[in-house]
Amino acid sequence: MNEPQTSVAQLNVLGTPLQLCSLAPLTGFFRDGCCRTDPSDRGLHVVCTVITAEFLAFSKAQGNDLSTPHPEYGFAGLKPGDRWCLCAERWREAFEMGKAPDVVLDATHISALAVVFLEQLKSHAAVERS
Repeated sequence: MNEPQTSVAQLNVLGTPLQLCSLAPLTGFFRDGCCRTDPSDRGLHVVCTVITAEFLAFSKAQGNDLSTPHPEYGFAGLKPGDRWCLCAERWREAFEMGKAPDVVLDATHISALAVVFLEQLKSHAAVERS
């Protein structure tokens, strides 16, 4: 069986079961709403973020335009407030430049800790609204 693990079998950066990041827009390397990963995910799309206009401008300046729709790929484009699984390296780069979006810790895969420190992620923890 080469099926990737289900999201409940994978852990988040807090050491608890990985939670859903977003179904609208549909995110994740596997486009199942979770920031889960396996060896085929070379970009390590594991940091669940709350997108900001500042980050979208930063990402576009780095050559990755996430705001422009690409319907041919089923991508509607991101807008501020959307949740999205970012590559850990891109999040770290944005963090180092002071442009990092907030992070949903319980939906961020534990493998992100190979690239960024938990304290860095916690410093940008999203405040959940009830």
